[in-house]
Amino acid sequence: MARAIWKGAISFGLVHIPVALVSATSSQGVDFDWLDSRSMDPVGYKRVNKVTGKEVTKEHIVKGVQYEKGRYVVLSEEEIRSAHPLSTQTIDIFSFVDGKQIPLQNIDTPYYLAPDKRGGKVYALLRETLSQTGKVALAHVVLHTRQHLAALMPLESALVLVMLRWPAEVRSLDELALDSEVIKPELAKGERDMAKRLVQDMSAEWTPQDYRDGFEDKIMALVDKKAHEGKIEDVETATGEETRKTADVIDLTELLKRSLGNKGAGKAAVKPKASSKPAVRKKASK
Repeated sequence: MARAIWKGAISFGLVHIPVALVSATSSQGVDFDWLDSRSMDPVGYKRVNKVTGKEVTKEHIVKGVQYEKGRYVVLSEEEIRSAHPLSTQTIDIFSFVDGKQIPLQNIDTPYYLAPDKRGGKVYALLRETLSQTGKVALAHVVLHTRQHLAALMPLESALVLVMLRWPAEVRSLDELALDSEVIKPELAKGERDMAKRLVQDMSAEWTPQDYRDGFEDKIMALVDKKAHEGKIEDVETATGEETRKTADVIDLTELLKRSLGNKGAGKAAVKPKASSKPAVRKKASK
């Protein structure tokens, strides 16, 4: 099994399913790190005052949110920490919806979910129930101090947790300002028929192994060539790991009965995400 990046439990009603979260994707792009050509030491992000051009030391940096143009409200680290959601180590399901109702533009990052400890049977029950009803579960989950809206859905023999963008993060199609020529086109039958025929002629099976990033292939071939020529440098790096606790499973039948008895009570509401965000330092582009 791939390395879990988070462990917790799916929670719906009074049922808890211990699970491990595994990334469903991997970054395949070329990562160019900055190195000092004189010593081959890693080069980090430099904090620079955008007005004076001078470097600013860490102790003089504060975080602010622009309230009006050119006017900021400064927030302390303690104030920012107090706004972070409480990490409960649970994927809290609050509703079940038809998967077709979720707009494509709201879909963000997928993660695989694997049953953890003794959660296999309940995990399978939830997967089968979602498959048979055609529903997906909407849930809240906190990862790295940030609350996410997510959709839990079946995928063959597994469950997938798809992070969703908050509605406030998705722009409306109205911003495209599409005119009537696009919205209500006047297309001749011959034009439609030829377009359909072209699509049919170019139709093929989905073969993901055939699709590759040509730039990455060329860069990595060059890296491999230079490495075999002895043109390689040693750079010190540091790594760290974090372990988390997981939840336990109790009697499934009893919990389902109690959950059905309490249905509708204390249903969670989806809270809108604030559109303003504290200015945070990001890694510079390379």
